[in-house]
Formats: sequence, structure tokens, C-alpha cells
Amino acid sequence: MTEVTLDMAGNMELICKRCFPQATRVTDRFHVQKLATEALQEMRIKHRWEAMDQENEAIERSKKTGRPFQAEVLHNGDTIKQLLARSRYVLYKKPSDWIDSQKDRAELLFGRFPDLKTAYGLSFGLSQIFENTTDKVFALARLAKWHEKVRQTGFKSFNTIARSIQNHYQTILNYFDNRSTNASAESFNAKIKAFRNLFRGVKNIEFFLYRLTQLYA
Repeated sequence: MTEVTLDMAGNMELICKRCFPQATRVTDRFHVQKLATEALQEMRIKHRWEAMDQENEAIERSKKTGRPFQAEVLHNGDTIKQLLARSRYVLYKKPSDWIDSQKDRAELLFGRFPDLKTAYGLSFGLSQIFENTTDKVFALARLAKWHEKVRQTGFKSFNTIARSIQNHYQTILNYFDNRSTNASAESFNAKIKAFRNLFRGVKNIEFFLYRLTQLYA
């Protein structure tokens, strides 16, 4: 075996070192991108909780003053709380894939929360590095520039990702040699999980593995 694609878990790297000591280790790009997406969603959820707190406080004040509470409704029909909840899938997509209603929602979201616009740019920018870079040297330079942008924002979650990338930069850069991913392994893993869930768990592991070999070997 000359190349092994894996995630960023330490136990997986240790297994590869022991079982395939001569193989080139490649960190799967989709695991790296997933970290950035999760950091972006974490910021969105934080804003949503803050919006819910503000709405609850406004409702309590209205009860004390006897004035009816009226939540702010944006021109697309969303309240601020709804805007943050319904923007979840908008942030997963490329701008070119947004439909008209999603473009409108993104414009409202980024206008209200400019930090989410910046974070979306970081997440999308990292994806573009993997998508459009073919040379390892250029990839290293672009990742360094991305890291500097993250540092300037001061976003804690993205700084954590940047540190993880630094700690795995060699195996991440190895991706750009052959652009290998473990998508097929992830797909097979999903099939195994679905098969296991079909029987609501596994009691006899040996028999379960035997059935897997009969079905998928």
C-alpha cells in the first residue's frame, strides 16, 4: 500500500503508522472542510440563542409595561430568530447554488450579522483552496494566507481549526499529490451503520461480520 487516506483522529494515524509504515498518509479534505462548516454553524447558533434571549426579555418587558409585544418582521417574512434558524442550509451552499429566496435570506443575514459573512467567507475560501489548487507548493502558500485571515478575525472556533491544520499540514498537503479522499470508505461505513440499525444493534459480532462479508465482500 502506497497511500492511506484518513481523518484527523490520532488513533487512526497511529494505526496507519503501525500497519502501513511506508505508506503516505493523506488527511481527507472533507474532514478539514467539515471543521470550518461546523465552526460557521456554531457562530450562527450562538446568534440564534442570543436572539431568543432578546425576544424573551422583550416579551417580559411588554408584560410589565402592559404594551403588546411585536417581533420585528423582515421584508421576506422572517423574524430575526427565524432568519437565523432558516439560514442553516444557506451557509452550506456555494453562492452560485443559492436560489432567489436564499440569496435574499443571505443578504439579510449578512447585513444583520457581518461576522457571519466573514466566517462564511473563511469557510468558502478553505473549500476553494481544495477545489481549485493542484500544486502542493501553491496550496501551502494559500493555506498560509487563509491562516492569516483567520488570525485577523479573532474568531475562536476558526483559530482552533487553523491550529489543527497547522498540526496536520504535511498530511493535508499530501492530498494535492493525487487528490485522494476516503469518500468510498465513508460510503461503505454508512452502509454498515444502516445495516446495523436495521437490526437495532448487534449482539453476535462474529456473525454480524460474517453477514457483512457475505453481502459486501
